[in-house]
Amino acid sequence: MKKTIRFLPVWIFLFGLAACHDTGKSAKDTAPVTSDSTSTKPKDYFLDFDKEKWRIEADTVRRNETFGKILMQRHFSPAEVYAVTSRLGHAWDVRTLQVGKPYFMLYDKEKKDSTAKPSVFVYEQSPVDYRIIYLDTTLSDTVYRAFEKPVRHVMRRIGNPIRQSLFADLDRKGISPVLALKLSDIYAWTVDFFHLFPGDGFKAIYTDRYADDRYLGIGEVPASVFYHRGDTIYAFRYEFDTVNHRYDYFDEKGRSLRKQFLKSPLKFGRISSRYSMRRYVRIYGRIKPHLGTDFAAPVGTPIHATADGYIEKIGYTRGNGNYIKIRHNSTYATQYLHMSRFAKGMRKGVHVRQGDVIGYVGMTGYTTGPHVCYRFWKNGRQVDPFKQKLPQAKSLDSSRMDEFLKFIEPLKKQLDSIPYE
Repeated sequence: MKKTIRFLPVWIFLFGLAACHDTGKSAKDTAPVTSDSTSTKPKDYFLDFDKEKWRIEADTVRRNETFGKILMQRHFSPAEVYAVTSRLGHAWDVRTLQVGKPYFMLYDKEKKDSTAKPSVFVYEQSPVDYRIIYLDTTLSDTVYRAFEKPVRHVMRRIGNPIRQSLFADLDRKGISPVLALKLSDIYAWTVDFFHLFPGDGFKAIYTDRYADDRYLGIGEVPASVFYHRGDTIYAFRYEFDTVNHRYDYFDEKGRSLRKQFLKSPLKFGRISSRYSMRRYVRIYGRIKPHLGTDFAAPVGTPIHATADGYIEKIGYTRGNGNYIKIRHNSTYATQYLHMSRFAKGMRKGVHVRQGDVIGYVGMTGYTTGPHVCYRFWKNGRQVDPFKQKLPQAKSLDSSRMDEFLKFIEPLKKQLDSIPYE
């Protein structure tokens, strides 16, 4: 019997680390196996101002602080604040200031009076996006300017067998857990992340993003390969629609990795009970058919639609709790039971896309623990989704194949040459 690498321990890791959204990792924290820099260090956004002339005061937005309050604390009168906001007009909504965000005040060094007012206000909306407000109208023809720092992309490569879990193995190498999330999205249709085995593993080419020396997180994953249950599954990010700039992942033969149905309505968790015609149901105290697959996860875990479709039924019953049933086409339908609540906007007749969050794991209805019961219909009959030969999405048009094969050739060579432990 094969030994399964369980994903249950990943819950704590996922919800504890992924919540940082990459921002907790520094450049030295993300040391890869190998790397290539693809651009030079970008300029500092203060280069537009002569540092010999200006004194820069750094601060952060505090609770209950407004743009007007910040200026009045620096000797602006209410009338002057009104004049500044009036000149701004609709260029920037000063009400979008967020608590904890950094901002900078630039003072003319020649004005040494203790009541001197700042001439420029710079707000860091994100590590890349800045808003520059010219408080002194003599400095610029415009009162407002948006500035976006150039982002430096550093190419990384990694080859890694799965020893404990995708998250734990990446964490051991000091790599952001967001890479695990991206790989799980790429292979959501082809890899059973609930049952990884010894011998499974992956190689990936991905990018780390920096603004100056500040780590912004993981960017795109241009190419990867996953070894799963003896299969070798390549994935190449390719622009299949050049008009609308739409990308997707295809294998080395141009076949889409995107099947019509996801393997699971949850990104991570564990299968606590499978489809069975004879299962002892503790809550009923007897053997009865279980016509669904239970995915256990903490309350509040997002539940995703496994395919495109329309909400056929939504509501509450004593047994199912909060549930949604989606009609995908004349052949297939899926149902999701025991939700704690529905996602915003869910109602009968609403069209949902594959991967959309439709609700959240709960314990409503007849259940002994938090999970989602996933039910699958084919031609009006409930069946085991893991035993169905489900249709795949379309492959690349034959007219694009020569271009595609030429595009992936160097990427595949890079993947194949990555050292694998």
